[in-house]
Amino acid sequence: MQSEAKILWTTNNKETSLNMVCLYAHNAKKQGWIEDVTILVWGASQELINEDKEIQEKVKEMVADGVKIVACQKCSENLGVKDSLVACNIDVFHTGKLLTDWIQSGDNIISI
Repeated sequence: MQSEAKILWTTNNKETSLNMVCLYAHNAKKQGWIEDVTILVWGASQELINEDKEIQEKVKEMVADGVKIVACQKCSENLGVKDSLVACNIDVFHTGKLLTDWIQSGDNIISI
């Protein structure tokens, strides 16, 4: 049985982000369905976090409740949003190796 939920969040669609990524990840952690929940924020989802206050608050709540949220540094630099991600308590670093490790692990990855 897999003990970690690995979520690759790339969409800038607010409804999908709120009603899938945030809803599932937050509840999986809070309800104890899965011990470790990690969200990798990549691409357009970074712009959504940067621009939307409601999404920013959801991200901060998830982090406060133990969801690990990390973001691709190169994307954040390309999009000019690194500071706003860091302000939401997102760990920003070069994540290509992390994603490669996820893929090579053979574990399931939820990609949104």
